[in-house]
Amino acid sequence: MIHTHALTFQYPNGSKLTFPDVSLLPQGAVLLLSGPSGCGKSTWLALVAALMLPTSGEVTVAGQHLTTLKKIAADAWRAKAIGFLPQKLHLSAALTVAQNLALAQWASGTREDQAAITQALAALGVADLAQRLPSQLSGGQAQRAALARAVLLNPKVILADEPTASLDDDAAANAVTLLLTTAQAQGATLVIATHDARVAAALEPVLAPQNRLQMLTLPRRTDSDSSA
Repeated sequence: MIHTHALTFQYPNGSKLTFPDVSLLPQGAVLLLSGPSGCGKSTWLALVAALMLPTSGEVTVAGQHLTTLKKIAADAWRAKAIGFLPQKLHLSAALTVAQNLALAQWASGTREDQAAITQALAALGVADLAQRLPSQLSGGQAQRAALARAVLLNPKVILADEPTASLDDDAAANAVTLLLTTAQAQGATLVIATHDARVAAALEPVLAPQNRLQMLTLPRRTDSDSSA
């Protein structure tokens, strides 16, 4: 499902990231991408989601070689294959929760499907919030709405960037459980990028033996660039 080899990314300022290989992450697996702040976790997610092209190396996700994709093709592929839960949720402030999900359908070239939107929100326990604006949601409600948007189109891979940042212990455990149960319900591969040790502690006891937690640890950066 996810395979990378000799993957590197060069920043315009000269900073270069070199990533460990992922030999083969199978469908339905869980990968914990760990490492200190600034080590390149968000950059790795962006490369796997075809949001950026690597400087060198190979990336294959869900059978698609990403390094050969042009921007338009990459956008179309991403909309259907990847569910992205960014650290900043990026819910449009001017749109209701339901409209934010409809926007995801439009961006993928899919016809608006209110039944699918309602089903996605209901699966995450926020169907009653469909007509609220993001400013009317609590932090936990906004995260659930954003996750509903991420999984609306039944992606093959769910990428979550620091989903427990700024959460207390109970909320962090709930967020991890929510991600895992949602991925398992859809048969999706789950990748969580984090430097929070609580994530692994929450995942390991509840994973089935065949879906044991896989780890990819990125080394600490040696340069002064911490934008990744």
